[in-house]
Amino acid sequence: MFDTTPLTAAVNHFADRLRAAPQSRLQRGAAAEALALARELALWAQRVEEPGTAPRTMPDAGMFAAADQITVAGRDLAVALADSADGQRAGDMTRAVDLVRSAEARAGV
Repeated sequence: MFDTTPLTAAVNHFADRLRAAPQSRLQRGAAAEALALARELALWAQRVEEPGTAPRTMPDAGMFAAADQITVAGRDLAVALADSADGQRAGDMTRAVDLVRSAEARAGV
């Protein structure tokens, strides 16, 4: 099985930072950045698991759910990549980790 630890570690780190962030920081854009990331990760997982199906959008569950949403979406993507027979998994993993780290930097948490 393909090791997805780097992705889950990056997602968990960002989620932990969001959970520790004050409400004011979440309101200033950190939660919106996290939701955008969660949606992107979820769509990516859907494309890996169900190619050719219509995309589904993760709903906005509120700023206090943003950490949980990136955790769920990130772990879904990690499982999809681990189970994928695609030869691009290492490149996908690197891009996913970079995506999470960039979103965390933009969120400022």
